[in-house]
Amino acid sequence: MQETPNTVDVVIIGGGMHGAGLAWFLATNPDFAGSVAVVERDPSYEFASTTHTNSCIRQQFSTELNIRISQFTTQYLKELDAPKWRRLESPKIGIREFGYLYLADNERFAEQLRRNQGLQNACDVPTEILSRAQIEQRFPFMRVDDLVLGSHNAKDEGYFDGSALFQWWRQAARRLGVHYLHDEVVGLETNAATNKVVSVQLASGASIACGVLVNAAGPRARQIASMAGIDLPVEPRKRYTYLFAAAKPLENGMPLTIDPSGVHLRADGDHYMAGCAPDPDPAVDYADFDADHGLWERRVWPIVASRVPCFDSVKLVTSWVGHYAYNPFDRNAIVGPHSRFTNFMFVNGFSGHGLQQAPAMACGLAELIVYGSYRTLDLSPLGFARISAGKPIIEQAVI
Repeated sequence: MQETPNTVDVVIIGGGMHGAGLAWFLATNPDFAGSVAVVERDPSYEFASTTHTNSCIRQQFSTELNIRISQFTTQYLKELDAPKWRRLESPKIGIREFGYLYLADNERFAEQLRRNQGLQNACDVPTEILSRAQIEQRFPFMRVDDLVLGSHNAKDEGYFDGSALFQWWRQAARRLGVHYLHDEVVGLETNAATNKVVSVQLASGASIACGVLVNAAGPRARQIASMAGIDLPVEPRKRYTYLFAAAKPLENGMPLTIDPSGVHLRADGDHYMAGCAPDPDPAVDYADFDADHGLWERRVWPIVASRVPCFDSVKLVTSWVGHYAYNPFDRNAIVGPHSRFTNFMFVNGFSGHGLQQAPAMACGLAELIVYGSYRTLDLSPLGFARISAGKPIIEQAVI
């Protein structure tokens, strides 16, 4: 039977990718001597966003900070076995670079891709703008007659083994003394005089006094924030993924291609993967993972076969539904302390970018907790203050 500590320096609500990453960065920080507890309601992670991810990474964003965050992850993955990190049998996790290709079928989106490319190039991301003829030459299996242009980058964009990183963070953090508790937070005690969260109440009946509380609850983040009277703009939204085999496989490699329709597809070993949001795309219940079984035939496959004509004969292998922790305010992460309860930290609302942004977010939040400020990458523009001020930082490149 697990033993619940009475007092913990840092309590993390949610043991998914961001909770695990923060626990690891705290436990491996030589300047941190405190205690850490991760409270996870479902340690099987059966319905967690972490286990439903496509585990991709890209640099093609429309804001500089999101580009820098992805560059941090890229460098981190390349340096896992370097002496700058305190290691415990670190795994080899590289990036399978198949690249990303955004397709524009109208001048308005084409101009957005041109602006994005200028910013990306200024950040040393080698994105290219491809004409219709260049797309056809480079990817001859695609239909291009309806396109204006494409935005393509093949460096440091593709797939990484997020599951291996997640499991390693969890195992290493446990070995370094982090408490993992199978329990559920059902209440928060706050102190109006000190503007602090004092303790968390658990479904088991236990209570843990905390120095710092971190909301890493994924799609349930709003539920947790409401326990302190905070309205956090994060909601669960369904995202569909399909794995299929083609009767006529491509002879060439295929980048992760974002069709103007919003459907995305890529090669996945001997198979191919496609995904999309439903239409309409409402917020759903936390426990709603029911699938629209007609979506593949009705929408996804027709778009896939139209863009890649040789995919007119395919066999669906498997499919699944996951939840984005979607931020309808500006589709960007919310990271750092609440403006009133200064020991209540957020790492929420990633809108589909959570896995690839986890290393930078965990590193930054650990620095904020240990040193009182960001040191490696300034994440303060993504703080809660912009929510209170009604000043969104719009990320255009959301899939």
